[in-house]
Amino acid sequence: MYGIYGSMVGVVNIIFTLAMLGLIVRFWGSVNAFLKILLLFGLSLFILIQPITIYFKSKKQIETVPQEMELVFDNKGMQINTLSQNTTIRWKKIRRIVEKSDMIIIMLDSNQGFIITNRMIETDMEKFYNYLVSKANK
Repeated sequence: MYGIYGSMVGVVNIIFTLAMLGLIVRFWGSVNAFLKILLLFGLSLFILIQPITIYFKSKKQIETVPQEMELVFDNKGMQINTLSQNTTIRWKKIRRIVEKSDMIIIMLDSNQGFIITNRMIETDMEKFYNYLVSKANK
């Protein structure tokens, strides 16, 4: 949910929610109970139902991540070490690095990436971000 309202999906969500508010204000007094329920459902779709759905999907996805995972960054790229597997992702495979206020997102493609929060980094966040960008842009 962190970045959804900064994307096109977020803009559509906000427009739809405002449109539903407008419809509720305009027609609330003149529609039957069934249509009132539909209007309330439409309003709650993006302000309640979608965030709850995303939360539970994220929670389920987190459960599949190995508990003992170590990310190591060196001249070769990003090494992902778990108890059962070690993988190296070369710098040229990293498509995008995004810095947010409390995290760095390393995107491998449009559907796969790694989120590294402030508390996971043992060095200065800005230095780490600059290091990643310098290596990925070579």
